[in-house]
Amino acid sequence: MDPKTIVVMEGDQTGQELLEEALRVLDPAVSGLPLDFERYDLSLENRRATKNQVVFEAAEAMKRHGFGLKAATVTPEETGDVGSPNALLREAIDGRVIIRTGRRLPGVRPIGGIHAPISIVRMAVDDAYNAKEHREGTGLDEVAWRQEHISRRTCRAVAEFTFLQARRMHAQVYGGPKWTVSPVYEGMLKEELDAAAKRHPDVRYRPVLIDAAYAGLITHTGDALVVPSLNRDGDCLSDMVLQLFGSIAGAESLLLSFDDDLRVTVVMAEAPHGTAPTLQGKNVANPLAMILAGAALLGFMHDTRATQVSRGIYEAALEAVAEETRTADLGGHSGTDEFTHEVIKRLRTKMDVWSSLGESAVI
Repeated sequence: MDPKTIVVMEGDQTGQELLEEALRVLDPAVSGLPLDFERYDLSLENRRATKNQVVFEAAEAMKRHGFGLKAATVTPEETGDVGSPNALLREAIDGRVIIRTGRRLPGVRPIGGIHAPISIVRMAVDDAYNAKEHREGTGLDEVAWRQEHISRRTCRAVAEFTFLQARRMHAQVYGGPKWTVSPVYEGMLKEELDAAAKRHPDVRYRPVLIDAAYAGLITHTGDALVVPSLNRDGDCLSDMVLQLFGSIAGAESLLLSFDDDLRVTVVMAEAPHGTAPTLQGKNVANPLAMILAGAALLGFMHDTRATQVSRGIYEAALEAVAEETRTADLGGHSGTDEFTHEVIKRLRTKMDVWSSLGESAVI
């Protein structure tokens, strides 16, 4: 494997602590991979000090190297402050798609009979977010307007990646927008999904209106699903689906950029949770999502060894949970560092075993 550089974006409070745990697992001394780490301080303090220049520098680095791992950061609420670094990063790297995958954690009770993984593939730009808004009239005659848009380019990226993700997961593409009510606007995504289905006839495709999809997800007990969506629909769907599995701790969030041939050019991975300031410094926060975010990056490196280590990290982390090395949020008593140590121990064992099996290993 050629050396790869991961752009590490440091964050705030517990977000930074959990980032360091994920980096312990990715350390070349543990993973055996030739990885370098280029660090940028995206803490609120430094974003203010640099007037967000550090955010744009991190984005340029991701465009050069292709991979980023970001800690949770604080977004100030005051108008005129530095705002959200995620929004700036998304625009700077031309991120088009966000994917979050809910999965069952061993020993953690899901909602209903849900058990197979569910990925939400949503637009990262356009739709309701950053739409132009205004109001007209007064009193009860006052009317609020919002001007939204979506693009063919983003719809095609969502559709194509949805089917590629479904193939990887041996899953069914399920859901879609409300194309019957909005055939021009939301229908554009439906058109691209239908076209992608023709390009990928081996992937099962079941288009369902968004309202019916919500109901179906709550009662779903079958195979793995990949759900394509508009931006705001996907934001809502992600929150619901992750909670269906009983915890957001087992999910990573990925932001993807593409070239004109819809090949992934930049992957930024992070945990979907926030900075949890009340847990800072207590060694009780759960590092699982950040560890899985790091593992997800390796899976996009198009290298057999990196793919093997990625799977090893996923397995080691979930096995640790299964055998009751759990932090308090999952009903256990392990500390943050203790959980990471257990993942590292299990990963090293797997690497040793797979190495001894050589080409006969089933990976």
